[in-house]
Amino acid sequence: MTSYDDFARTPGGAILMNGSLLRDEIVAGIRAEIDALGNPAVCLATVLVGSDEPSRIYVRAKHKKAAEAGLVSRNIELRETATQGEVEAAVQDLVDDVDVHGILVQLPLPGGLDPEPVIDLIPPEKDVDGLTERSMGRLVRGRPGHVGCTPRGVMALLRRYGVETSGRRAVVIGRSTLVGLPQVLLLGRKGCDTTVTLAHSRTTDLAGVCREADIIVAAAGMARLVTADFVKPGAAVVDVGVSRTESGIVGDVDFAAVQEIAGAITPMPGGTGPMTIASLLENTLDAARLLGAVPA
Repeated sequence: MTSYDDFARTPGGAILMNGSLLRDEIVAGIRAEIDALGNPAVCLATVLVGSDEPSRIYVRAKHKKAAEAGLVSRNIELRETATQGEVEAAVQDLVDDVDVHGILVQLPLPGGLDPEPVIDLIPPEKDVDGLTERSMGRLVRGRPGHVGCTPRGVMALLRRYGVETSGRRAVVIGRSTLVGLPQVLLLGRKGCDTTVTLAHSRTTDLAGVCREADIIVAAAGMARLVTADFVKPGAAVVDVGVSRTESGIVGDVDFAAVQEIAGAITPMPGGTGPMTIASLLENTLDAARLLGAVPA
């Protein structure tokens, strides 16, 4: 097993939980598995509506890494003026296509379109983003299904960098269905065995609550919310938040100050973002297994 001495560290001495490095390890592992299976056509399909440039960048990155992993990928693009019916029809075509194993609808959709009925069309077996209420229900019930990509990526980072979870205390800041709620479930479920507190921007004495934690997952979307005052010495700090400021894109964690105190910390960028893509590819291979396209 890799020792802590093998991990890169920040100037303050914290272990740097490098998501870019781990993503590339995961992509290589998927590629090796696909090759060993005889290169079956495991297919990820994305639906991109409109011309939002950040969405286009995200989708291109997903397809680039899918190709590196040996997956087949499709991108369905619809114009900005696409109707609700046209978007739903495009998704339904992918649902009905037996050669498509994973479906991801890039959000947000343009104004005037309701994402909920679009997402609801995706069966849990193909819901590689883990967004639907059926996928969330499977997570709660412990049934086979797909976990949201970012929460799954956070768990992979904690494992890879030797962050102990059993018997530890964790605080998840943020209560979104995309990250916060599934993250609480993953940290608290049997086998991980963390005692989890769900906190948010309205939590009384948020800094004091966080100082009790061995693990902090910051997913509130509030720029540099987590300062050194929030962190117990030696705690692991995972930054999921993304905020656009005048000085550029920043996370929920004041990295420069917190890395002086934390025992392990994710960078921004290069932390949880790359892991979201890695987890999407893992979910796609898992989807092919659930659908019987590759051996379980």
